[in-house]
Amino acid sequence: MTLACGVDVGGTKILAGVVDEDGAIVEEVRVESPATDVDAITTAIAGLVDDLASRHAFDKVGVGAAGYIDKSRSTVLFAPNIAWRDVDLRVDLEQRTGMGVVIENDANAAAWGEFTYGAGADIDDFLLITVGTGVGGGLVLDGALYRGAFGIGAEIGHMRVVPGGILCGCGNLGCFEMYASGNALVRMAREAAEAGRADELLKQAGGAADSITGPQVTAAAQAGDRVSIDLLGELGRWLGEGIASLTAVLDPAIVAIGGGVSEADELLLEPAREGFLSQLTGRGHRPELVIRKATLGGRAGLIGAADLARR
Repeated sequence: MTLACGVDVGGTKILAGVVDEDGAIVEEVRVESPATDVDAITTAIAGLVDDLASRHAFDKVGVGAAGYIDKSRSTVLFAPNIAWRDVDLRVDLEQRTGMGVVIENDANAAAWGEFTYGAGADIDDFLLITVGTGVGGGLVLDGALYRGAFGIGAEIGHMRVVPGGILCGCGNLGCFEMYASGNALVRMAREAAEAGRADELLKQAGGAADSITGPQVTAAAQAGDRVSIDLLGELGRWLGEGIASLTAVLDPAIVAIGGGVSEADELLLEPAREGFLSQLTGRGHRPELVIRKATLGGRAGLIGAADLARR
């Protein structure tokens, strides 16, 4: 069975693994990400690849990177949380490892992993939305990963949903991720606590509203806290309304929700479905897509990157 190496590079950690043709991870290793030092990042990636290659036979490496990747899948044009600016990462890694390397956006790699081995394995038109700190997206159309004219398509977190809305980290106002992300959930929860409407969350955070976290909200909701359930419901409705807008353009068969906030399961997914149907153009006169939870968890990017390197 042909093996390949997948690498998932984030702002805090670098995860690498050997993946077989069935999408199973044979072995994985990780290190902390030296995110502010370009050479140190490349050295760390190459070190993990070399370590795995000492125990497994592979000659292809796929790297999922959190940033804008050019159409040739070689140069990282820009990364918000890593010191990459117009860095030809593929050439550097190929020289260091002696292997064939493909660089892919991390959300694209995760979408391909879910499409090939996970929540989208039964269809040809698939959208993955990752709901974590921000909102990421990866898109497969007619069985092919969609990258756009310049390689940076499907950045759905930065479509505008509220004109003149909340300032986003990208510099624009009213982006999708300011209303449908983990950060949005935390902001809403802290606002509720400061307004005296979230006693249980405030208790869990030791009485400090600015200490409330997203996982605390999810845990409280799962334990039956009404305020937390409503907060996840509001987040889910924003998510669903955004999916309705994306459906008008893309018409996928399945939308899978991944990322840390997806651990809320139906507390997030059911309001998302309701929000989607409330805004779906032509409801009742068109097929309705399925909104489901992603299945590969935090390994989707690694698995997808490895598979893309084989193709």
